[in-house]
Amino acid sequence: MFIEFNSANRKAGWIEVICGSMFSGKTEELIRRMRRAQIANQRVEIFKPGLDKRYAINEIVSHNQNTIPSMPVHDSQEVLQRVGSVQVVGIDEAQFFDDGIVTVAEELANRGIRVIVAGLDMDFRGNPFGPMPQLLAVAEFVTKVHAICQVCGSLANYSYRHSNDGSTVLLGEKDVYEPRCRTCFLEGEQAKPHLPVMPAREEEDQ
Repeated sequence: MFIEFNSANRKAGWIEVICGSMFSGKTEELIRRMRRAQIANQRVEIFKPGLDKRYAINEIVSHNQNTIPSMPVHDSQEVLQRVGSVQVVGIDEAQFFDDGIVTVAEELANRGIRVIVAGLDMDFRGNPFGPMPQLLAVAEFVTKVHAICQVCGSLANYSYRHSNDGSTVLLGEKDVYEPRCRTCFLEGEQAKPHLPVMPAREEEDQ
């Protein structure tokens, strides 16, 4: 379990990244850390991409149905525009943000803010997802969480997509995705027809 870092320099900020596959508990861990910050009477704000409307518009919701209020934004710059006088900033589903989210996270950390980012490190093809590799590189602390493979029961770090939709961004739950270990993921991919990479659907960009 991640233990919060207590810096002797009260003006120091830093970046924490929580990554893993779908159903691995990323959002659950983000909520846990944000709530602990609230218990410590710290001022917090949480942001999420506006396209993620699976559970609620103004909340982030874990697969275990734990919730915490959040602010939907359309791009990384809106995070900077909307952030107030806070000590801790949470960002969920970071893989859906533009590459500018890396600069935003660093700018906030340079202001002395603790930045906690959660997101998928790999897409449904097993490739690095969006700005996540850069966020992992600049973070002081990285936590990789794992799900359980739905085929063999091993630790899972891949998000296997049942759908033949080739879009990189396709929001869905257990009806579309399941966590798999490397072996079971590769076996599933080899059994699929080759899928071309498709751009995100227009409604997902709105």
